[in-house]
Amino acid sequence: MSSNKKYWKSVEELDVNSSIVETLRNNEFVEEIPTDEFLGNQEVLSSSSTTRRDFLKYVGFSTAAASLAACEGPVHLSIPYVLQPEQIIPGVADYYATSVFDGFDFANLLVKTREGRPIKIENNTIAGANFSANARIHASILSLYDSTRIKEPKVGAKNSTWAAVDSKIKSSIVEAKAKGGQIVFLTNTLASPSTEKLIADFIGANPNAKHVIYDAVSSSEALDAFETVYGERALVDYDFSKASLIVSVGADFLGDWQGGGYDAGYAKGRIPTGSAGSKKISKHIQLESNMTLSGAAADKRIAMTTANQKQALVLIYSIITGSPVANNLDSAFKAEVTKVAQQLKAAGSKGVLVSGVQDKNAQMLVLAINQVLASESFTTSGTRQIRKGSNEKVAQLINDMNAGSVHTLIMSGVNPVYTLAESKKFAEGLKKVTTSVAFSLKEDETALLSTVVAPVPHYLEAWGDLTITKGTYSLTQPTIRPLFNTKQFQDILLSINGIPGTYYDYLKGFSSSIIVGSSWNKVLHDGIYVGVIPAAAGGTADYNGAANALAQAKPVPTELVLYTKTGMGDGQQANNPWLQEFPDPLTRVSWDNYVTVSNADAKKWNLSNEIVANGGLNGSYANLTVNGVKLEKVPVIVQPGQAVGTIGMALGYGRKASLKEEMQVGLNAYALYTGFNNVQSVTIEKASGEHEFACVQGQKTLMGRGDIIKETSLKIFNTEDAEIWNEKPKVSLDHKEVEASSVDLWGSFDRSTGHHFNLSIDLNACTGCGACVIACHAENNVPVVGKSEMRRSRDMHWLRIDRYYSSETTFEGDNERKDNIAGLSSSLSTFNEMENASDNPQVAFQPVMCQHCNHAPCETVCPVAATSHGRQGQNHMAYNRCVGTRYCANNCPYKVRRFNWFLYSQNKEFDYHMNDDLGRMVLNPDVNVRSRGVMEKCSFCIQSTQAVILQAKREGREVAKDEFNNACACSAACSSGAMVFGDINDKESEVAKLAESERAYHLLEHVGTKPNVFYHVKVRNT
Repeated sequence: MSSNKKYWKSVEELDVNSSIVETLRNNEFVEEIPTDEFLGNQEVLSSSSTTRRDFLKYVGFSTAAASLAACEGPVHLSIPYVLQPEQIIPGVADYYATSVFDGFDFANLLVKTREGRPIKIENNTIAGANFSANARIHASILSLYDSTRIKEPKVGAKNSTWAAVDSKIKSSIVEAKAKGGQIVFLTNTLASPSTEKLIADFIGANPNAKHVIYDAVSSSEALDAFETVYGERALVDYDFSKASLIVSVGADFLGDWQGGGYDAGYAKGRIPTGSAGSKKISKHIQLESNMTLSGAAADKRIAMTTANQKQALVLIYSIITGSPVANNLDSAFKAEVTKVAQQLKAAGSKGVLVSGVQDKNAQMLVLAINQVLASESFTTSGTRQIRKGSNEKVAQLINDMNAGSVHTLIMSGVNPVYTLAESKKFAEGLKKVTTSVAFSLKEDETALLSTVVAPVPHYLEAWGDLTITKGTYSLTQPTIRPLFNTKQFQDILLSINGIPGTYYDYLKGFSSSIIVGSSWNKVLHDGIYVGVIPAAAGGTADYNGAANALAQAKPVPTELVLYTKTGMGDGQQANNPWLQEFPDPLTRVSWDNYVTVSNADAKKWNLSNEIVANGGLNGSYANLTVNGVKLEKVPVIVQPGQAVGTIGMALGYGRKASLKEEMQVGLNAYALYTGFNNVQSVTIEKASGEHEFACVQGQKTLMGRGDIIKETSLKIFNTEDAEIWNEKPKVSLDHKEVEASSVDLWGSFDRSTGHHFNLSIDLNACTGCGACVIACHAENNVPVVGKSEMRRSRDMHWLRIDRYYSSETTFEGDNERKDNIAGLSSSLSTFNEMENASDNPQVAFQPVMCQHCNHAPCETVCPVAATSHGRQGQNHMAYNRCVGTRYCANNCPYKVRRFNWFLYSQNKEFDYHMNDDLGRMVLNPDVNVRSRGVMEKCSFCIQSTQAVILQAKREGREVAKDEFNNACACSAACSSGAMVFGDINDKESEVAKLAESERAYHLLEHVGTKPNVFYHVKVRNT
């Protein structure tokens, strides 16, 4: 009931005739280590065959080996301050509150700085700061130190000065007015009240000027629908914590739908609460085509095409409102969707429906359904202001440019030559614009074709303000002086408006009319101000007309569904190696985009994946054609859960301009984003060749042991004893069966005094978002190894998020089928059917890092005592002692140790951020940069736990309750609350209370390692 399901991580595991998966499972290191001058050149790097055992024979398994490994450490002489800044204490971190919005991602942040260098993004947890950093925002700290940023302004493709830029823009404006040409500001959604006012003031004084807002990934249909009903161009900010039933039709609200940021509210409803025997969690039903993070978290997932999703919305609308509208929903789904609608109607105000279908009529029905339900999760107050783009106005601008009526085009925060499907038409129009100005961080595709290139500072170098949701006001403040000769877009706006002073002065004066009852210094300190939150008026429209129009939607033979990947988003940070190396939570592929297909369609089109001898994943190529545009040789991933008749592909890849060669990966799917519609009719055909993926889905498996993931149904959870659904493993002691945790192979010392650290991970709250993975990279100087090394199973992530599939919709279904198995042949055939990848699998995410075992198997086999245990529960690594025998990795049942094959820092073979002085500015000085030949792994961020202890000691107090939770990078980054870190000896701490939960269990408890990481059984509301 809890752990007797069969789980699998890759489609290849389901092939009962495949031996390669079993071979790789039992082979910890799939390739031999090159030791002879393996950093000299690429030929030697790939050709050496000297084994580690031979190497140790040569040097002698003694102090000589340790000395050889230790002698590599470089010596750096530090240069002290001549005049030390008053605000900076060397060795002590400072934190600055700020907020970010780059046109796609947004969050309320704290920025950690060391000696004037921003080195890490943290979440601002003050009241009112409701938006946490996702993986991309955590990685944005590295984009600050991107060596390919524009370093000075350019006019006519030549280096210039800001005075020349200012003069050029002003003279162009005068000329445009004289000739009657248009002056157009083309920007992303700004969400900045002060910037919007500066633009509005200019337009007020120049009737020939206008402002066009362009979002690379459009939400225009949802905006149009809300504007029609409520008279305001905004998006609803849903509160999923108030819902007992969530129905999503094509909305990946745990991903990037409407900007994301819904996971915290969602997770609150997913943790079982209430009295024993009657605990409740919200129920989540997902209708979608691509497998998404939201679909992975759902209790029930119905895989269907977008055409069927539209018809499903019409049917749900008819049942909820009692207004019968004929629909053309496929008969295979009618019974299920009818049941969903009836459950939603019964839930009433505790129900909510959301949709990502890009159709105004569909979005109108969403508003109507939630109005009838009087949903508590749906409110028109505090609307989101982070999407304002208009597809219609962008299309008109392109026509105007090609007609020659646009004289001056000033662009900020946009790259239409890359992101527009009609990019060629835009580029042709750009040639007809007299003066084009691109305000940009990078000399991107659009900047290369512009008359003037104006480099802007990174948001960590800039001032600004934001209204992310109506009624709130956030400030952005610089945390470092500008690294290059940059200037903010707003400073140019001030200049052309004839307003003296700096943008800082203007912003400070402007904000006084908004932050009523507060002060500039307080808002700057807090990072957020919450004022009056008005509700949008109105609420009526022709909903029946919208339903009838939507019901006329016609299906297409094959749908291409475009989406944004968790790591790459809209592609702004394509030059960020942390994000390129981040494995996608679902496919577990990094350094690529690809087309996802269902198993049934893959067989029909003769497409396939296979795991090869070195553990790498290979796949077929396909050619895609949409509206006459052809993408050739697109790699293919067979994705369990992909709706038959649909394929998926991620936007944000395929960029070339201002990217290092290593980051120029993937194909530009924006070319297929015709009419800003993420669903297109596509033809697909197999292409020749085979693609090599960097995929970790078949790597570091936990050897098929059955008590890794534990889960149960809500019914069983409430009606059965915990020993049924969270069975404790038993072992034999003196011929009697006893709980494994009661037996020790080693003597234990008293850990009841002082601090003892534990990490709690709730599988119900984990959405697989990966913010913890990037935060760990930033905090612990984890190197980037590149696609080739990732493919060889040599990734260096200290924290991985395993993704497991299981196929039955209910546990009862699993158990009934297994109980009826008779004999070996029946067993093989039944399990193969149950795990058929063409079915709609359930998904579970499980973060796995070093478990910091109190009886650690790694410690007993290390010949040089490089790994040892601390009294506070952390498993330590002394890198200078490590000689790289890898015995510890072989002896670790959790496969969490990483062997550092190469010197990744200052090495031309690994040309990422650690290969230049600017990129190395992101390194945390409290964590050493490891050299080659050592083992490394999670340390429970020991540098941070000690900093908390020392801070309390310096202030003469005890460590405050739960003060340790923000010390561990992963728990501090976890916005859903799935990870909680703390001192288990503090009985009032949250982690100590969680350890007493009947849902708590340890991985592989029967092994007797006694980990300091514990998990909570996943409960599904099925």
